[in-house]
Amino acid sequence: MTTATLRVRVSARREEARDIASFELVAADGQALPAFSAGAHIDVKVGDGLVRQYSLCNDSTETHRYLIAVLKDPATRGGSKAMHERVRVGDELEISAPRNLFPLAHEARRSVLLAGGIGVTPILCMAERLAAARADFELHHCTRSPERTAFRERIADGRFGSRVHHHFDDGPPEQKLDLAAFIARQDSDTHLYVCGPKGFMDAVLNEARSQGWPETRLHYEFFAAGPVDRANDQGFEVQVASSGQVVAVAKDETVAQALCRIGIEIPTSCEQGVCGTCITRVLEGVPDHKDVYFTADEQAANDQFTPCCSRSKSQRLVLDL
Repeated sequence: MTTATLRVRVSARREEARDIASFELVAADGQALPAFSAGAHIDVKVGDGLVRQYSLCNDSTETHRYLIAVLKDPATRGGSKAMHERVRVGDELEISAPRNLFPLAHEARRSVLLAGGIGVTPILCMAERLAAARADFELHHCTRSPERTAFRERIADGRFGSRVHHHFDDGPPEQKLDLAAFIARQDSDTHLYVCGPKGFMDAVLNEARSQGWPETRLHYEFFAAGPVDRANDQGFEVQVASSGQVVAVAKDETVAQALCRIGIEIPTSCEQGVCGTCITRVLEGVPDHKDVYFTADEQAANDQFTPCCSRSKSQRLVLDL
């Protein structure tokens, strides 16, 4: 982990739904934790060099604890398995201070929150904040089944339960979310927030864009990138603008790894082009974007990229380093 870190202790663990566990974290030294805003996440070092991002889902006014929830994903790269199988009450963990790449647009007249599965974690924190501000909003949570739906009791007992709609894959047709119709009936002052599996998010965002929603009213955060085709990856060169130094990037290594070989360390976290930690300016050349952080327009500008996963379409990239 390359950013400033905090030591926290796991003060509580709870099974929130099938294959979903929550972890309550408090400062190891007993002090208040850094403040955060709704939509923020922390990086968690889960062992064996693994660092994963988890959204904070407790009330953003709290400073005595952080609450995260982790899905034990059968397609895990190791992080969720480690959290579920190794982390116990009393354990100490190393985390980052909160960062928010998914903030609320407080100028919105109305907000619609769409969560797919474990994507409810940042959405729940947003609902808490909007309810406290007496803002106009509604929350729709799409899951496979009731037993796989995290935080149902908390939502039902909370101050905004009447604004929440659950949609279950295994439920009757009439309770399922008609996405096209739902998006179509929103007015032009509504902002849409979505988080969850990539397929769910793509469906929501593609539908909204097809109906003419501007990007300024679409807010989202990906948990992980989808599969990336590496079959045609080739080697290329990266030049450091400040020194003129050139390093070859092999087809089986990342730009960040190649730069590290010559003593230039770029802060990284997710290593999938999700979190934006490693964003670097591009002065010359054409990046081969493989991230899910930038919008299509931002990628088309070709003036910045994510060296943790993205590559180059040109023989050389000149980077503002």
